[in-house]
Amino acid sequence: MNKLDIVLIGPMGVGKSTIGKLLASHLKLPQKSMDEFRWDYYKEIGYDHKHARMLDQTEVAFGVYRYWKQFEIHAVERLLGEHSNCVIDFGAGHSVYEDDAYLQRAKAALKSFKYVILLLPSPDKTLCLKCLNGDQKDEDAQLNRHFIEHKSNYELATHIVYTEGAKPDETLAEVLTLIGELDCSLN
Repeated sequence: MNKLDIVLIGPMGVGKSTIGKLLASHLKLPQKSMDEFRWDYYKEIGYDHKHARMLDQTEVAFGVYRYWKQFEIHAVERLLGEHSNCVIDFGAGHSVYEDDAYLQRAKAALKSFKYVILLLPSPDKTLCLKCLNGDQKDEDAQLNRHFIEHKSNYELATHIVYTEGAKPDETLAEVLTLIGELDCSLN
């Protein structure tokens, strides 16, 4: 098989890590999850965990989220630069940028990736929110709404795969079909 890189992006709870693990196993590729590397990458450029905790406890909604942005783009560039021929799954915030300069950096980092797959439950954003958040109204639910509605995911993705009602192996089959790697063993 030729070099194959797949990046999975999307909101919290959509199944990026689960599908990433299944894809990596099926394709016999390593899986690289941003959650595994992010804190080391953040520390490289001065991430202060105590400051982040203070922001989380004292700032209005999304205080720590805003602080993380400078570290998230660095982590994206590092992860994509260090790992190839693998399946990569981002944390939900690693594909959403308020600052256009950061979004442009993310686009540049992902430019050579043919498969940047946005996982969403549905094309209907209201249904996405319901599927992922239920009736929750807490800060995580508000943040997930932001991830679903923000333009960044849609601008970075080369493909969108909808997961509502699909079991993980069905989503896997759809992704494999998309990348031309589906074989008879999944049927």
